[in-house]
Amino acid sequence: MFPRRLRALAITTVLVAVTPVIAGCSPSDGDTLRLGYFPNITHAPALVGVENGYFADALGDDVTLDTLTFNAGPSAIEALFSGAIDATFIGPNPAINGWAQSGGTALRIIAGTTSGGAGLVVNPEIQDVDDLAGAVIATPQLANTQDVAARHWLTEQGYSIADDGTGGVTVRPTENAEVANAYAAGAVDGAWLPEPHLSRLVLEQGAEVLVDEADLWPGGQFVTTHLIVRSEFLEEHPDQVRQLLAGLLTTIDYIADDPAGAQAAANAHLTSLSGSALDEAVLAAAFDNLEFTVDPIAQSLQGSADHAAAVGLLDPVDLSGIYALDPLNDLLTEAGKPTVDAAGLA
Repeated sequence: MFPRRLRALAITTVLVAVTPVIAGCSPSDGDTLRLGYFPNITHAPALVGVENGYFADALGDDVTLDTLTFNAGPSAIEALFSGAIDATFIGPNPAINGWAQSGGTALRIIAGTTSGGAGLVVNPEIQDVDDLAGAVIATPQLANTQDVAARHWLTEQGYSIADDGTGGVTVRPTENAEVANAYAAGAVDGAWLPEPHLSRLVLEQGAEVLVDEADLWPGGQFVTTHLIVRSEFLEEHPDQVRQLLAGLLTTIDYIADDPAGAQAAANAHLTSLSGSALDEAVLAAAFDNLEFTVDPIAQSLQGSADHAAAVGLLDPVDLSGIYALDPLNDLLTEAGKPTVDAAGLA
């Protein structure tokens, strides 16, 4: 397994599918903050913050917290575009795509939440990169964050890639919930996965980690999930955004101070959403592979965009202005904590 990466500063991953019902929504008047998130362990700060009431408490009695869950980034971005939600936890690639689609107007990243927790796990017979020739590797979804990472890394290793078996390595987009069955049946030789599916394949299927994605990024950090907000909501309701961020800081501190309690809270919230809980060993392993941090790790966002462009899944995009970190940095300064950097993309 990966080394433990949970630290004090502190995208498609549990076996559920929750579809939001959005009808007749209108832009928020500031009396309600509508928050999106996914029922994924990579969204643990959202799960814990909602379950323990940290966001609701931070918003106070005058602002109602409404929540919507999504199972894919594009649907969350669509809801943000339509004004059906005001903010959402989301992975890097959907945020990049939303920024590009709106011409840099619709959203801002206001904080990081999660880093790490992804990599390539393979059949133990695959001992090194040379053994991947002819292999079939699953990824969660075409052009999603892990799919881009897999294609970029394999290309850097000199492999040609196809989805139909004609390449040096076949990359086969497969829903996370189906990967374990495909691996057990021998239909795939490995998978580039996020948590907790990565730990499930290792603990339950005997797969081995060939690539820890953290090893591919400077300092071992890359953005897995961050918090975005509608630009209009940020401009019209800065106090509510600040309160939401205060709730996030409380949540991140709680996860760092009480990992066991945070795991229990996350699992309880997943159970309330799906009717089933994650295996405790898988949950603990997944938490060990994730870092929960408000640092957006901005340099990796540009890297993700560059990687997607390099493998032909995204046109080059200018991310200048995508971050709005002043509210977060004001709170961090007040708390006597180090501020975070937008890496020139503010």
